[in-house]
Amino acid sequence: MFFDNIIKAGILGVVEGITEWLPISSTGHMILVDEFIKLNVSPAFREMFLVVIQLGAILSVIVMYWRILLPVDFGENKPFVIKKDVVNMWFKIIISCLPAAVIGLIWDDKFNELFYNYQTVAVMLIVVGIIFIAVEQYQKDKKPKFTSIAQITYQAAVIIGLCQVVAAIFPGTSRSGATIIGALLLGVSRTAAAQYTFFLAIPVMFGASALKLFKFGLHFSPSEISIIIVGMATAFVISTAAINFLLSYITKHDFKVFGWYRIAVGCAVLLRLVL
Repeated sequence: MFFDNIIKAGILGVVEGITEWLPISSTGHMILVDEFIKLNVSPAFREMFLVVIQLGAILSVIVMYWRILLPVDFGENKPFVIKKDVVNMWFKIIISCLPAAVIGLIWDDKFNELFYNYQTVAVMLIVVGIIFIAVEQYQKDKKPKFTSIAQITYQAAVIIGLCQVVAAIFPGTSRSGATIIGALLLGVSRTAAAQYTFFLAIPVMFGASALKLFKFGLHFSPSEISIIIVGMATAFVISTAAINFLLSYITKHDFKVFGWYRIAVGCAVLLRLVL
């Protein structure tokens, strides 16, 4: 059973690493995959693991972008220099995080009870997939107003944060998908929108993981610790490749392919439910 769980944790780590950054819903895919590859653990641990595994994906962003994310610069003649542009970026990120953070703290358990199932995932995969295609078609001939994160206004940060609330409520929406759609509608370039959602994930996922760990408690068996480590480590490695792929892909293509993929997967799940 131990090695069986380790293999399953690795598979879930691969799924998490790919789907956390591509706008196809990591939580939704984790729920779907968990229907077929169930860890032999308690329901409480499984629920916690499917969230905490995202820390591995988040660490890949921190490692890849630490120079951009660090708000201070250590010079030769001064102890450190505060990078005002980075501090300003973090203020925007925090503002974007607040709506989903409030919703999660107050109604997290209730939303899980109501919507944490593959029926909701299937519907939201399709709905957001259609929205992605429509938004890209609408923005087809328009030049972006904001080509870098520094140009994103505080007002835009609030709107992007409100878009993220939808993902906090309905699994299958995709946190990255919701924020990217919001950013595109505001006139943010695809690359800047993707990078902003990468950075936005850091406080969001750390907060969500801390909440799940607090509710579960910090008492783990050696087997449970091994499962968490394998899942996070796999997610870390795969995430690095997924981020590089996405940034390379969107320099030449739009997000429509992810919309069509979402629709196909959502329809397949609904078909399975009917049959």
